[in-house]
Parts: sequence; structure tokens; C-alpha cells
Amino acid sequence: MMRLLNILAILGLLGTAAWAYSIKYETIYYAEQVKKLEKRLDRERDSINTLRAEWQHINKPIRLQVLAERHLQLQALQATQIIRAADLPARPKEQDLLGSKLDQLLTGSIQGAAPAKPAPKPAAKPGG
Repeated sequence: MMRLLNILAILGLLGTAAWAYSIKYETIYYAEQVKKLEKRLDRERDSINTLRAEWQHINKPIRLQVLAERHLQLQALQATQIIRAADLPARPKEQDLLGSKLDQLLTGSIQGAAPAKPAPKPAAKPGG
């Protein structure tokens, strides 16, 4: 009986050792995955910073001024082009085009269309 318990204890010990090693290697695997993701994240952050620096360079006002002068035919603003807000024409009334279309469909009224003429009745046949 004692020998059976010793064998069971040894098998249990081997089983728990195998389980502990599998957990250890799984942990190492996941730690390597985390390190790879951290390196990838660092590369992405570096590329974002590079793109931001390029954007800053591209949007320099001096550079944009040179490009505008070269490619656009802009003219200086004249004093006659400036008006007061009171001099602007009134804003046109907003029209609900979709609502009016739906109303026309539901009521059957179509603006600007002539009323439909009733169909002529067929002539009665003589003798019938």
C-alpha cells in the first residue's frame, strides 16, 4: 500500500512539474509578444512624430506664401470690396423641398400641371 502511495505522489509531482513548466513557457511566449507589440508601438509613435514634423514643415506660412504667389493669380483686396453687413441682401426664405414633394405625393396636387381630362365614353352601338 505504501509503495502505491509513493508512486501516486511521484506521478502527482511529475504532473504538477509539467504543468508548472507549461505555464512558465506560456508566460515567456506572452512576454515576448508584449515586447514585440511595444517595439511596434514605438515605431508607430516615431512615424507619427515624423509625419507631424513633415506637416509642420509643409505648413510653414513663408513656404505657403511662396507657393501662393507662384501658382495663384491673387490680387490685393480693394477698399470697394468691403461692405457693411447691413448692405448685404436679405437671405432668401428656406424652402423645404422634400416636404413639398411629399405633400404633393400624398395629396395628389402637382403644381403647374393641368388637370387631367376625363376619358371619352365609347359610343353606343345602334341596335344594341
